Amino acid sequence: MKGRWLAIDTATDIASVAVGKPPDTEAGVFVQGARRHAAEIIVLIDHALEQAGLRPQDLEGIVVGDGPGSFTGLRIGWAAAKGLAQPAGLSLATVPSLMAAAATLARQLGLPLPVAACYDALRGQVYAAVYVFRPDAVETRLAPTVTTVRELARIAAPADRPRAVVGDGAMRYRDAVLEWSEAEPLPLESLLPNATALLSLVARAGATRQLDDPLAAEPLYGRPAEAQAKWEARHGRPLPDPSRPAG
Repeated sequence: MKGRWLAIDTATDIASVAVGKPPDTEAGVFVQGARRHAAEIIVLIDHALEQAGLRPQDLEGIVVGDGPGSFTGLRIGWAAAKGLAQPAGLSLATVPSLMAAAATLARQLGLPLPVAACYDALRGQVYAAVYVFRPDAVETRLAPTVTTVRELARIAAPADRPRAVVGDGAMRYRDAVLEWSEAEPLPLESLLPNATALLSLVARAGATRQLDDPLAAEPLYGRPAEAQAKWEARHGRPLPDPSRPAG
């Protein structure tokens, strides 16, 4: 990757945008408050590009946080990424938002040790994953899943017990996290915004998801939105996907 990339992450309460030549960041901005994501995301993108002295057509590609996380937040980030990528003919790549948070934490540790990210998924559950970061690659030790922290500790291999855990889910279920990792959990606000980590990961082996049709692709939400779950429970069948042909 020789050109500059734009990174967008809106999976959590913190929306962030960064610009740079991977793995480095040249400009970055963020805003906190999920209710502000829709109103602020284009403003954040404009500010980041302006700080870097770039226009969308100057970019090589866009990397967007892949989830899991806030259903509405993810849709906002992905819509912005697609809206910029299509007219400018830019490449589109995705990196799990959990991986981005864990990567910043791993950089603080400075050693290739297991680290975890846990986002609050409500209903007593978390979106969680465990990774090991190496200079040229990422190892996914436990793929993103939605479960309780105690169940997470049960299904994760003993060798993958994280040395540190970050995220609002980790903070909410602090006692269970301490029992699992024996380390005090860290809030997302204590680390660099996720968009900066997305830029550092987009060229690293094992970090991105292959998109066969980038413009039709969707983020990995983790589970259906509440409205979809209620519709399917009421009708006893999956919600029709308008993007797919009938029959």
